[in-house]
Amino acid sequence: MNFTLSSVHLSAHPTDLLAVGVADGALAATLSALLGELGADIAKAAQEDELSGKVATAAIYPTHGRISAARLCVVGVGGGSVDELRRAAGKVGHLARSRGARQVTLALGDLDAAQLTAVVEGYRVGNYRFDRYKPAADQKAATDDVTVVGAIDPSALSTALAIADGQALARDLVNEQPAVVHPERLAEVALGLASEQITVDVWDEERIRAAGMGGIIAVGQGSARPPRFIHLTYKPAGTPRRRIAIVGKGVTFDSGGLSLKPSDGMLTMRCDMSGAAAVLGAMLVAGRIQPDVEVHGIIGAVENMMSGNSYKLGDILTMMNGKTVEVHNTDAEGRLVLADCLTFASRLGVESVVDLATLTGACVVALGDTYTGLFTPNEALSSALLGHAQEAGEHLWRMPLPDHYREKIKAEWGHIKNVGGREGGAITAALFLSEFVDGPAWAHLDIAGPAFFDKPFRHFVTGGSGALVPTLARWIQA
Repeated sequence: MNFTLSSVHLSAHPTDLLAVGVADGALAATLSALLGELGADIAKAAQEDELSGKVATAAIYPTHGRISAARLCVVGVGGGSVDELRRAAGKVGHLARSRGARQVTLALGDLDAAQLTAVVEGYRVGNYRFDRYKPAADQKAATDDVTVVGAIDPSALSTALAIADGQALARDLVNEQPAVVHPERLAEVALGLASEQITVDVWDEERIRAAGMGGIIAVGQGSARPPRFIHLTYKPAGTPRRRIAIVGKGVTFDSGGLSLKPSDGMLTMRCDMSGAAAVLGAMLVAGRIQPDVEVHGIIGAVENMMSGNSYKLGDILTMMNGKTVEVHNTDAEGRLVLADCLTFASRLGVESVVDLATLTGACVVALGDTYTGLFTPNEALSSALLGHAQEAGEHLWRMPLPDHYREKIKAEWGHIKNVGGREGGAITAALFLSEFVDGPAWAHLDIAGPAFFDKPFRHFVTGGSGALVPTLARWIQA
């Protein structure tokens, strides 16, 4: 999808669909000023359709050849804030894909850098579909060319496109069937990101075992597809201003192991690698925008399957940092995988580590399906991530991390156990992870809710959302 910026009057653009943004309460004035007599006619029709300019409300009208655009989309931008523009652009992207519009012109007002970024990201999100397995007759092509008109600050365009591409990559990986996306496939995608400034190191099962990564080995041993440990490193051309790591849970399918999930709970478990997908999307962004920050992307990629070789309840695992973990539930596997990854990240000499995982249903119970739970003892890291999430239009909420809850994960035979009971389950999972971080500032992001939408949400269709790629991209370059 190509984006072009233009200062030529919007009525002169030959296009399949022209989208005009109107502020709340300014419908008639805006359309008449931009489109003259046609605008007055459209405004009358829009008023009859009860459009007012409320954010992300929209309707499409024929132009009958009176301007160069075949159809006109009137979309509300509300008060014109960054987030409202993102949602408005997303709505247009959604409608354009539904109508098969291949060339689209956006006239959403004069945009500064932050607003342009939001418009590009929003449009790409709304225009996205994963329909490659549908009958050809039911598929709708994505937009080829988008022209954004008005007085626009172009400085953010390349960054916005990189973020949009990274989020789309993450969504594709999450939405793809688990027969296609397995540990080795995640490694192949990572290797595809290699460049002059991004190196990729993939460990096979033998090397993982030799490194003492008992969590990754245990979770992966029930599958016919062996695990992979993936380490991507982006290094800037000069001296890095700071060094950070992002860690993703890469359970490409989660049956629950011997603690077998019910069929309904297993159906969408291809999404259990959403953290890994976000890491790959963020590393794509890093390679494109080339910040003066050293970035490590770390993924533990496994399938959690049931077989005669599955790890068992009561097993005691020795992790990479030497701690022993009693297994009380084989469906609490993601934290075992992340634990070894966090130990590895802690030894890289980075200043900060952020991990992402579809870790607990408890977080969804606490925050619903559109909020990510943020767990960290570090005030500065919390403030940074909350701020970047707000800029990105993503929902992040800081959760408590009380030390006295560690009692819940104390073990009888090992150092700790991998579950702490139903109460405070998202908190005890985060406390478990903290046992494997030594040195850097650390934050855990539980994306179990927003990583995968079971039904459409705003301009997102059902499926993977690419959650937190936009937030991570902003954190990387900050």
